[in-house]
Amino acid sequence: MSLDRHGLAAAVAAHGAVARVVVAAVAGSAPREAGAAMLVWAGGQSGTIGGGALEWQAAAAAREMLAGGRRPVVSRHPLGPALGQCCGGAVTLVSEVWDADAVAALPGDGAVLRRIDGPEAAPLALRRAVRAVRGEGAAVTGPILRDGWLLEAVARPVREIWIWGAGHVGRAIVGVLAPLPELRLTWIDTGAERFPDTVPEGVSCLPVAAPVALVRRAPVTAEHLVLTYSHALDLELCHALLTHGFGFAGLIGSATKRARFRSRLIALGHAPEALARIVCPIGDPALGKAPQAIAIGVAAALLRATPAEMRQPEERRA
Repeated sequence: MSLDRHGLAAAVAAHGAVARVVVAAVAGSAPREAGAAMLVWAGGQSGTIGGGALEWQAAAAAREMLAGGRRPVVSRHPLGPALGQCCGGAVTLVSEVWDADAVAALPGDGAVLRRIDGPEAAPLALRRAVRAVRGEGAAVTGPILRDGWLLEAVARPVREIWIWGAGHVGRAIVGVLAPLPELRLTWIDTGAERFPDTVPEGVSCLPVAAPVALVRRAPVTAEHLVLTYSHALDLELCHALLTHGFGFAGLIGSATKRARFRSRLIALGHAPEALARIVCPIGDPALGKAPQAIAIGVAAALLRATPAEMRQPEERRA
């Protein structure tokens, strides 16, 4: 998990200063992994560090920080003895207050090193790690808390997801995928009135009368979910995507729809092996056909598989 600069900036813009609580280290069994974080403000919070009593206690302390001195705090929490939880491990939390100036000073990506309660000079190993990230593109694996200094990767979207259609299924999928920091969502439909009144933060909505024309703007590595109100439009989009290129494409529908689209796309000049790259139906049929069930299945598939692994079963066997 990484520091979500966009989400932090949005929270600060909406609520003023906010407290961020991050799991900096884990020993033994714990509700969440190192890097899990939540944002806390006077009237609410977003994200979770898990643990019920742990989260409630940490949120209360974060609100005290917002009302008080605002100095960063490192705290260690044995989950069994101190909080009566069954995990048996311990977590170390770092709690900080962020305002607009602090967010503006964050890099767009890479890594950020900051003093929590340590000496004036950062540990040499952490300074070298920052140089490696910025100069050589090295990765930061989780947060590193050392001698009162915290090193974190700054999250940046690494997967482009284009969602074609703002109907019930499109809305459900966007609602599930939008909170994930490493996805950039582009949402397209034929008119502004087709989108909900409230769209999740960070989602780019593109109302356009002729959506197919937008295909050429998509990165060739983008992943697409085609689920418009029109089978004719779905077919046009599949034709355009096959011509343009993509990392993954999923089409809402049934085995019957897939067979019909296959014959029509072959007639348009596409090779059968190319058509196997369009997955239909999407999601997990065992979960049901409700929009939320389809969204859960789609999200699970996207999270657990690379685009190459999400191809049709017969293509993976080839």
